[in-house]
Amino acid sequence: MRRYGLIGYPLSHSFSQRYFTEKFGREGISGCSYSNFPLAAIDELPGVLADPELRGLNVTIPYKEQVLSFLDARSPVVEAIGACNCIDIRDGRRTGHNTDVVGFEQSLLPLLGSHHRRALILGTGGAAKAVEYVLGKLGIAYRFVTRRPRAGSEDVGYGDVDAAMLGEYTLVVNTTPLGMYPKVDEYPALPYEAAGARHYFFDLVYNPARTLFLQQAEAQGAVVENGHAMLILQAEESWRIWTAADGQ
Repeated sequence: MRRYGLIGYPLSHSFSQRYFTEKFGREGISGCSYSNFPLAAIDELPGVLADPELRGLNVTIPYKEQVLSFLDARSPVVEAIGACNCIDIRDGRRTGHNTDVVGFEQSLLPLLGSHHRRALILGTGGAAKAVEYVLGKLGIAYRFVTRRPRAGSEDVGYGDVDAAMLGEYTLVVNTTPLGMYPKVDEYPALPYEAAGARHYFFDLVYNPARTLFLQQAEAQGAVVENGHAMLILQAEESWRIWTAADGQ
């Protein structure tokens, strides 16, 4: 049996277990299982890694950065951004990858316009690092918006984002869990009334499909996208990594 799974906390919002279980059945993939591992602390990870049949893990909030110390090797992207959301395990050797980068870029591009040249990234966690990497690759200038701006950085607080700034930054990417099920009444504090048809609001949250962040932007005529397509793309990239040398 080849075992795969997801680590994070909490995992009530996750679709990965159902997605991969259905994938195994739909594609006739035998001898594989996928489980959720809700870890209240990263210190619990060694217990998961002790399974000799474990072949791979996905990593979600809040462990995309904390998991780095458990890796034997890192992909070039993980080295560059310092965040890992996929671990490939072969012969006891753990290699970290970042499939968020692939998922975000491929799901962002279809609705991205030539006028989306400046972006606000909401949050500074592991997912934000993947977004930062993609925006840099695409030549899109960006600033981070966070509750606690980092010393010596160009971060801005939510209270600093006024109508003038939002008018200038026409791409807004939410990498925080604000609005994610079950806390669907939460949303980033922004002057949404300053958004318009030239804006593109992208939310990495996929449950619910329309967070209040997206609803308020859409009400002003903005283009909106949730994280569902990104999630599928990164899941399939994880599977490609896990089975790259299996001949499947």
